[in-house]
Amino acid sequence: MAKPVHSMIRVLDEARSLDFYRRAFGLEVADHLKFGDFALIYLRHPSSPFELELTVNFDRKEPYALGDGYGHLAVVVEDLDAEHARFEREQLAPGPLRDFMHDGRTLARFFFVSDPDGYKIEVIQRGGRFN
Repeated sequence: MAKPVHSMIRVLDEARSLDFYRRAFGLEVADHLKFGDFALIYLRHPSSPFELELTVNFDRKEPYALGDGYGHLAVVVEDLDAEHARFEREQLAPGPLRDFMHDGRTLARFFFVSDPDGYKIEVIQRGGRFN
C-alpha cells in the first residue's frame, strides 16, 4: 500500500517562503539539502509526518508560471474563524470565509490564502470528512 509522504512546489525566495509557512501553518524545517544549483527544503508540522517540499533553483530570477493545472494544498484547523482572524493580524491576506454547500448542507467551511509564489492553500474547518 502506498503512503503519501510529501508534495513539492518550486519557490523563488527561500526566506520569504519559510517565513510564510512558519507563520501561517506552523511548518518547520525537517530537512534542508543544498546542492550545487538548487536546494530541497522539507517542511513538517509536529502533528503529521506529511511534508511540503520546497525546491529552490538558485539561478531562477523570474517568478514561476503556475499555469492552469495546479489546484491547491489543504490544511484543517480546529477554529476557522480564529485562524482567519490570526491570518488577518499576521497580514497574510486571507480570502473571505466561505460555506461550501451540498444537498442543502454545509460540506465545508473554508478560506483560501496564497503563499509568496501564488500557490493557493485551502484552510478548512475540522469536521465531517475533514478530520
